[in-house]
Amino acid sequence: MKTKTPSESYVEQVHLINSADLNGYKRLFGGTLMSWIDMVAGIVARRHCETNVTTIAIDNLHFVAPAHANDIIVLCGKATYSGKTSLEVRVESYVEHLDGNRELINKAYVVMVALDENEKPTEIPQLVTTNDEEKFECECGKKRRELRNVRQKECF
Repeated sequence: MKTKTPSESYVEQVHLINSADLNGYKRLFGGTLMSWIDMVAGIVARRHCETNVTTIAIDNLHFVAPAHANDIIVLCGKATYSGKTSLEVRVESYVEHLDGNRELINKAYVVMVALDENEKPTEIPQLVTTNDEEKFECECGKKRRELRNVRQKECF
């Protein structure tokens, strides 16, 4: 079975917030950010799986701070855990200030499933961690998967 490291599928995407991205409070609309998060997660998963993918779960979507018009938003996506046909991707979203410093505004975990040419789940390369941080994140990903399975069984 083929393996890949998190760095092989890492993605950064940058957006400049304009008026069309704002809600009634003149902050970044959460649905717009969610769309960007899903896009980044999908690109990470396609790079890792080398197949088409589909989103099956978004969890731990946590809004930490707002973003406003003219802010630069940087989304960073990285594979955190792999199953047989699915991949968990962490997407962290930051406001990048003029001095280049980044402030975390959102963290989300997205689960993607790899699809074959018939749009059926297909096996993916296993994720191989290369450092302590990645190993820790992978262990946390395993726990998150177990919790998702419990919630699904309990319809919760």
